[in-house]
Amino acid sequence: MENVILTIHLILALLLIGVVLLQRSEGGGLGMGGGGGGNGVMSGRAAATALTKLTWIFAAGFIVTSVTLTIIAARSADGGSVVDQFGGTAPAAQQPAAPLGSDLLPPTGTDAPLAPPRADQGTAPAEGTAPVEGTAPAAPAAPATNN
Repeated sequence: MENVILTIHLILALLLIGVVLLQRSEGGGLGMGGGGGGNGVMSGRAAATALTKLTWIFAAGFIVTSVTLTIIAARSADGGSVVDQFGGTAPAAQQPAAPLGSDLLPPTGTDAPLAPPRADQGTAPAEGTAPVEGTAPAAPAAPATNN
């Protein structure tokens, strides 16, 4: 059933393309003439020609077959995997040779903070070491003046 509707859909698409290309230009599309006269788009009421009626019929059929194909596809979709349709099995995930840690940072030798101290705090002694007496944080340099 789906193949029959799909075939009709493709035939309607080709017929719709052909009928649209056979119609006379209304002008203004690409700057080419051909429309002219009093039967343009802005006129009171354009006469419905056979090609215009065929265009509407083919367009309506195209839309109906599109909606029908969508409904058929939604009903037949079971939500399974594409691999399941072919009967294959998915390859197993390979384990890395070395186990990875829980974080992406390199291991540290001490429990020192990972970030350096702020510039206005000076240098802090590492944990487990005694502070050196007589040291003070570095004072900011005086700005140079050009005279």
